[in-house]
Amino acid sequence: MKFLHTADWHVGKTLKGRDRIEEQTAVLRELVGLAIRHEVDAVLVSGDLFDTSSPSAPAQQLVWRTLHELSSRGIEVVVIAGNHDHPAMLDALRPLTTTAGIQVRGRVAPPDKGGVHTFTARSTGEKCQVALLPFLSQRHAVRASQIMANTPAENVGAYDQQIRDLLGALCAGFDPDAVTVVMAHLTCTGGLFGGGERQAQSIFEYHVPASIFPPELHYVALGHLHRRQQVPASCPVHYSGSPISVDFGEQDYTPVVCLVEVTPDTPARVTDLPLSQGRRLRTVTGTVAELLADPDRYGDDYLRVVVTEPGRAGLRDEIVEALPHALEVRIHPDHAMTAPAAALAVDRTMRSPADLFADYCASVALDDPRVNALFDQILDDLSTS
Repeated sequence: MKFLHTADWHVGKTLKGRDRIEEQTAVLRELVGLAIRHEVDAVLVSGDLFDTSSPSAPAQQLVWRTLHELSSRGIEVVVIAGNHDHPAMLDALRPLTTTAGIQVRGRVAPPDKGGVHTFTARSTGEKCQVALLPFLSQRHAVRASQIMANTPAENVGAYDQQIRDLLGALCAGFDPDAVTVVMAHLTCTGGLFGGGERQAQSIFEYHVPASIFPPELHYVALGHLHRRQQVPASCPVHYSGSPISVDFGEQDYTPVVCLVEVTPDTPARVTDLPLSQGRRLRTVTGTVAELLADPDRYGDDYLRVVVTEPGRAGLRDEIVEALPHALEVRIHPDHAMTAPAAALAVDRTMRSPADLFADYCASVALDDPRVNALFDQILDDLSTS
């Protein structure tokens, strides 16, 4: 049988205020095309369909339309909630999604109450069992009183044990003659971060070793870390990564979806299928003259611009006007000088605001009379209002 493993769509995510719904639409359309072209039996989405727990109407429309497009073609669709999703909302929609052929699990459930999804591969007739482990908040593993009283190591152990117990219960009834899969949204110890994850829900007490997964599993489909990677373990444990670069920290990755081919008697064979429809994120560095010398060379890439010269009034506007896809403009640290400690210790109680502002401009190597004039105007407006 064949299935696609994907995760961390983060539909509705903006980047520095830029709406990316059209870009996300193109990426998911490409993903659907790959599922059809490779004639897969199932698509597994391991959490974080949305970027927020209260997604916009366009974001919801795109996600449900995409999942329905897959299911309407006879593809088994299985989805779990990630830490960005609203688990109760996903579970509330389950009567409708199940009717549409979309299996959704927002919260952890016992195997006989939806915690394990079983289906038959349409291409081979092989049985597949999928244990569903949506994102589990740490507060469900460690009571508030224990958080206050226990050491961090004890709290990590409690979360680790909770996940082990859940996996043990979910996998206990697996059929040895079936393809067995675990879908989970969590952090494996030692996993490499992409850059756009919520750190507070990824580190500290929120990680478990990959050794918790039973060695007899055919495949573990993980979500949460945005970097495509395989985690060393006694069974195949994979993060598919995000199908679109969510943040500039992910600018050097090639987004993919994982094509998994497996039988009950053979190990999973995983092939990365690149996704090309998302815009590239790039960091470019240079003086203003160097950056603007040939704007066409950046194409439609979203840019983080690092300027290697001192700041001045209007610098950002000048760059953004010439490079409309520049989403962030910053001064290189070597040119963003800060006031020396000795200057910070000077008594300023008898100096005027204009003098203090002039001192500040001098301390950061900002020599632009327009800035001083603008400060004087603002100060005058505030003083006379």
